[in-house]
Amino acid sequence: MPVVRRVAFLALAWVSFGLGVVGAFLPLLPTTCFMLLAAWAASKGSPRFAAWIHEHPRFGPAVVAWEGERAIPRHAKWLASAMLAVSMLVLALTVSLWWLKLSLIAGLCLVGAWILSRPEPVVIR
Repeated sequence: MPVVRRVAFLALAWVSFGLGVVGAFLPLLPTTCFMLLAAWAASKGSPRFAAWIHEHPRFGPAVVAWEGERAIPRHAKWLASAMLAVSMLVLALTVSLWWLKLSLIAGLCLVGAWILSRPEPVVIR
């Protein structure tokens, strides 16, 4: 692989990892999707960094569960559902256009249904 491409994947991996870490502390910024992106990009740019993400005690289990089983841990499902419910409440109270409000809430309901329909991991480290 050309060096420029490898460096670009590695940069994307580090930026995604950093955003994922920030997302662990800020409720509006997702963590898992950034960690999944970081693991994918790291696998292209630095297998050692990808292995480190997979072995990370905080972020690794969710990444491994998704990559291996397309599964979401129960606690993540509950947290995502709670955040979606809060978002729907905020939309219901703040958006004045009824069609936009209903469309956004319906979209969030579909996202929530999809998240809840994912299996839970068989083995959690």
